[in-house]
Parts: sequence; C-alpha cells; structure tokens
Amino acid sequence: MTVLVVLALLLVLALVGLAHWYLWRRLVRDVSAPGGPWRRTGTVLAFVLPVLAVGALVGGRVLPMAAERWLAWPGYLWLAVLLYLLLALLAGEAVRPLLARLPLRRPAPAEPVAAASVTAGPVAAAPAAAADAPAAPAVVSPERRLFIARTVAIGAAGAALAVVGNGTYGVLRGPRLKQVTVPLAKLPARADGYRIAVVSDIHLGPILGRAHTQRIVDTINGAQPDLVVIVGDLVDGSVPDLGRDAEPLARLRARDGSYFVTGNHEYFSGAAPWVDFVRSLGVHPLQNARVELAGFDLAGVNDLAGQAEGDGPDFAKALGDRDRSRTSVLLSHQPVTIHDAVRHGVDLQLSGHTHGGQLWPGNYLAELANPTVAGLERYGDTQLYVTRGAGAWGPPVRVGAPSDITIVTLASLQI
Repeated sequence: MTVLVVLALLLVLALVGLAHWYLWRRLVRDVSAPGGPWRRTGTVLAFVLPVLAVGALVGGRVLPMAAERWLAWPGYLWLAVLLYLLLALLAGEAVRPLLARLPLRRPAPAEPVAAASVTAGPVAAAPAAAADAPAAPAVVSPERRLFIARTVAIGAAGAALAVVGNGTYGVLRGPRLKQVTVPLAKLPARADGYRIAVVSDIHLGPILGRAHTQRIVDTINGAQPDLVVIVGDLVDGSVPDLGRDAEPLARLRARDGSYFVTGNHEYFSGAAPWVDFVRSLGVHPLQNARVELAGFDLAGVNDLAGQAEGDGPDFAKALGDRDRSRTSVLLSHQPVTIHDAVRHGVDLQLSGHTHGGQLWPGNYLAELANPTVAGLERYGDTQLYVTRGAGAWGPPVRVGAPSDITIVTLASLQI
C-alpha cells in the first residue's frame, strides 16, 4: 500500500509539473523576450506557485493553523486559477490556427510612374505566368506568432481570473436560500408545511471562519424554520483551532431545535471532540440515533469515514425499531447511503458531501461517485435531497455550483 501511495504521489507531482511547464511555455516563453523582466518573473512564478499549492494541500497535516492560513489563501486560489487557465489555454489551441489565417494588412501598391510607357511585351505577360505558378506555402511571420501568442495568453488569463473572481465572491458573500417542497405520503396533515433548514459542508478552516458561520446563522434565523439540521463537514481542523469560529452556531433559532451528524472531514481531526463541542453549543448530535418530532421521526447516522474508527453508520440502531407507519427523515452526510435508507423504509434522506461538484467540470467527476450530485431525486419509495453545501473545500471558489442553505418544506398528501 505504501508503494502505491508513493507512486500516486509521484504521478500527481509529475502532472502538476507538466501543467506548470505548459503554462510557462504559453504565458511566459511565447510572449516575452529572453532575459526580459516578464521572462524572469514568470519563470520564478512557475516554481513558486506550485510550491504554494502543494503547501496549502499538505499544510493542515504538518503546520499550525496560523501558519496554514498564510499558505491557504494563495495556494488554494492558485489551484482554481490553474484549472481555468489550463482549460482556457487548451481552448486557445483551437483558436490559434484561425488567428494565423487572418488576412494581414498589406501596404497600398505604389502609383505607376509612366502608365503610357507600358507595352504589351514580355512584361505584360508576367502576371499570367505568375498566376499559373503553384502558390508558396503560407509562412507565419515572427511578428504574427507573437501577436497570436499574446492574444491567446491575455484572453485565457482574463477569462480565468474573471471566472475565479466571480466564484470567490460567491463563496465569501455567503450561501443563498433555496426552497424545495417534498411531498410525503405518510406525513400527517398537521405537519403539512413543516420547514427544515438544511445546511451542510460549511468547512470552517484556514480560510472560512467565524464571519462565515455568522452569515450562515443569520440567513437561517431570517428564514424562521421549524428545524435546523447540519449534515456534516462542519470543520477542517481541531476544536482548539476552530472552536471559536463555530461558536455562532449557539445562536441558531428554530422551534424544534438544531441537530448535527458527522461528515467525513470531522474524522480527519477527531470527530468525538467536535460532537461534544456542538452539543455544548446547544446543537444536538444524532449519532446513529433517532428522535420523535410532531408528525415524523428524525434520524441521523454517522459518516462512512467513521468505519475506520469503529464509529461508522448503524442504520439498524437508528431506524430498526421505529414505527414504520410514521414518516421518517434521515440525516446522512454522503448520498451513497441512499440504498441503506431504502432498505430501512426511509421516506426522505437529507445529504450533502458533493458540493454540487464545486468547480465545473467537477460535477461530472462527482456524478461518478454519487447517485445524486445535487437536488431532489426518488429511489423507490425513498426520496433523496442533496444540498450543494454552504462553504467550500480547498479553493474558496465555486463555479457552476453555487452554495446554498435549503429550506425543505414537507407537504402532506393526506390533506
């Protein structure tokens, strides 16, 4: 296993190196003169930026949080810029031949000195002879090559920075409310219109902190839900490092309170301390457990990542002895547990984990590992709703997958 990990790491480093060599070639070498200031600066950045990116990825395991914050911002943002620079430059490869075929502006022909002296001799026959000669292959001049290189480079850089800038603004602005209505056959009429605020993947860490938590709390409280559920991946770090950032959760307000289940990221730094901490904030952990609310049962299971610590999901414990005539709502961080939910007769599963792909085209990769990437889908008699989450992991950027807090309104079919 160790050999495979080392080989995988070497492969990743090789791909990162190849990507930066390609960027250096297209954005530095092709557009600047040897020895010029941009050539020197770009060459230095070609070495510094990948080091920052790798440092951001591994910093949480070897550095204190204060030091990690200094690496996280530039390192993670560069990863997002790198992705869209590569995509834009690859698209630019298709544009280069078109730019090479654009007609050049040629100087106007000189006026004939003595038009009357032209005779119908050999000179007059020259144009016809030239027309019959085979055309010489088009040669792109050095000036045209430089123009093409700079046009593609500027266009790619502008597009990448615009996409990443807009995606960063969307994350730092905070998630927006999304409304979803879920009809449930067994829900009693008295529970019709019950509103659950679903928030997942907040990802407090070296970039998103206390202000981010406060924005989420304010948004949820402004919606006045009946119930708040936090469906995992609250943090990327330990309680001593991030406890203060999570404290605003104590100000969540809902008639039936707030509940929490673990996500895979809680287990990276120790899930048990976080379970105790959220409980101290007045948020109730559901560890393979169930509570009866007016009109339905609310159950929660631990994340699959807990299996390595003997603390994984236990559906039988959470759902095994319940009254199946009652509606059941299950909190489970990862959508892949939907098949267990179906087997246990769950009516609605609420999940997160996918971020909706977070960075396009990441949604296509997320589809390979998850039955549902975002939104509401039905699996037999069980419905699954997956929120895109309220934060971001790694780059504080979302493209094509805006963050959200979802108000799930339960609708009774017994009215």
